Amino acid sequence: MTDTPDPATGCPHPHRRSFLRGAALGAAGAAVLGAGALATDRAAATTSSSGGGGGSGSGRRLPFEGVHQSGILTPPQAAATFVSFDAIAPDRASLQDLFRTLTDRIRFLTTGGTPPDVSIASVPSDSATLGPLVPSDGLTVTVGVGSSLFDHRYGLTARKPARLAPMPVFPDDHTVGSTELHGDISLQICADSRDTVMHALRDIAKHTRSGMQLNWKADGFHAAPRPTGTQRNQLGFKDGIANPDTTDPTVTDTLIWTRGGSDNEPAWTDGGSYQVIRIIRMLVEFWDRVSLHEQETMLGRRRDTGAPLDGTSESDIPDYATDPNGLRTPLTAHIRLANPRTTTTNNQQILRRGYNYDRGVDNNGNLDVGLLFCCYQQDVARQFQAVQTRLIGEPLVDYIQPTGGGYFFALPGVRGSNDHLASGLLT
Repeated sequence: MTDTPDPATGCPHPHRRSFLRGAALGAAGAAVLGAGALATDRAAATTSSSGGGGGSGSGRRLPFEGVHQSGILTPPQAAATFVSFDAIAPDRASLQDLFRTLTDRIRFLTTGGTPPDVSIASVPSDSATLGPLVPSDGLTVTVGVGSSLFDHRYGLTARKPARLAPMPVFPDDHTVGSTELHGDISLQICADSRDTVMHALRDIAKHTRSGMQLNWKADGFHAAPRPTGTQRNQLGFKDGIANPDTTDPTVTDTLIWTRGGSDNEPAWTDGGSYQVIRIIRMLVEFWDRVSLHEQETMLGRRRDTGAPLDGTSESDIPDYATDPNGLRTPLTAHIRLANPRTTTTNNQQILRRGYNYDRGVDNNGNLDVGLLFCCYQQDVARQFQAVQTRLIGEPLVDYIQPTGGGYFFALPGVRGSNDHLASGLLT
């Protein structure tokens, strides 16, 4: 039988039977899965679907090309998946080909999965290409690299971002022995609908089978605001209220973006950002037995409004200077430890971009739910690690268990049709 051409690439599709045979081999252990956001994105996001991935989708498109990758400043979409891969490209040239392919597929998918001169109706019904079957639906794919990519395999040791290292085990972590840690390459795939996220991952996996192999994956959803404002986490509290103002370039240049060629950073890193992913299980059955008053004093906010304990609305800024002894907001409250709001800690702020998760029930019959914590920053040691160190031993640690994740460097953006992800790193 003859192969049918891919309308996006012009390359022949393998016959369906060959495709299934290749997929089976992959499952058996072969080489499996081998513009920064504009300020207007924030307004556009408010009109998108806010559910957990159902419905017909939004159909909106977000920019792919730019100085920075989309998916960092982009307001969180409804659905997300965080995926870690091991690089299996045999050499540096093949690794560069992998990043070129990643770039091509992401560009294709974020424009709706259909080239301008090809209509969805013209795609063969037996086509194995997933892209044209699902609209872009606010899709962003943010690509990062882990410290392990800079080992001996590809000769990249001297080009490693200055502050990129494996995520350490913090005192209250439960990550020892976890199979969901670290990785050579990370993908953060977000969209307004769950099926768009899944089909994007499948499309990318299909086209990169020879270059990278799936390591671990965690799926998340963004809860609809109740009643308004920031989403609530699985503990029932609003999550990520105190983010920096990402519409101010001075703020993002100070807190989010890497300055290549300064701060000991290689020149190629300019416009990137350090990404932290933490899979944090929440022991909700235990938490639900705690009184509301105790919950609020542990967090430092009201559950109903999200307001700090000395305020009335979630946007109010707590006044710790007039409460030095913690009579209103305890000194051990999560928000006070995480962000003391002093002149010496202002440059430690992080951009949180987290998602809730639900993995069903564990072997003991307990709910396996929690937070896929994700944040971006200019300096992971100065920012996330400084915050996390202050949180060691906080009262909340009895109700949460960090179980996985990793540190990655989100690559600079793609600056034009002739550019590709990691071009500065690999050329």
